[in-house]
Amino acid sequence: MTRILAVETSTEACSCALWCDGELDEDFALIPRQHTQQLLPMVARLLARGQLGFADLDAIAVGRGPGSFTGLRIAMGVAQGLAFAAGVPLLPVSTLATLVCQVASEGALSKDSWILSTMDARIDQIYWGWYQWDAKEPHLYGEENLTGPEQVTLPPHDSTLIGVGSGLVFRERLPRDLQQRLVAAYPGCLPRSRYVASLAASRWLGGDRGVSPELADPLYLREKVTQS
Repeated sequence: MTRILAVETSTEACSCALWCDGELDEDFALIPRQHTQQLLPMVARLLARGQLGFADLDAIAVGRGPGSFTGLRIAMGVAQGLAFAAGVPLLPVSTLATLVCQVASEGALSKDSWILSTMDARIDQIYWGWYQWDAKEPHLYGEENLTGPEQVTLPPHDSTLIGVGSGLVFRERLPRDLQQRLVAAYPGCLPRSRYVASLAASRWLGGDRGVSPELADPLYLREKVTQS
């Protein structure tokens, strides 16, 4: 039996999830600025419901970013501490990829769809990346980026385009041809631990054994922009 605990705090949402051989249980709450106080009690309640302890886990998954600097540090710090205590590896998962999973769970994606996954970076910019869905998990085309909405580039093919995530608050500032080609938009989606867990489980079952806790780092993207 495979058991993976996931934590996600990259936005105002705070959540943890437990994946047990395909069965998912999740605690999710919109609690801005309360992640530090609430995440560990949420994890404890979740494990208690599953009648599990940390020694029963095979791995811990974490939303690695991009996202809020403070939120990413909280999730990564908690995940690293729990992984050290349990003696298990970490599986860092892209927060933008989890948004694609949410849209896929609603049956809105086809193999030919290109998904613009976005998050509001709170500095008049957005985190974004283009993904495709292969019926099991999202695949990133190119890199995840931090730019102004006007700098978002189109994918390489003339396909159906779908937008997801809080970065779509800037939809009217996206390039005009991109606006015109979007056939659907899901601006209300926030990263959730249930999708962190499901993506981590897919990787685990495919043979990915993650990394040692001390080797995992959040993905800020903002540092990359500062250094460039």
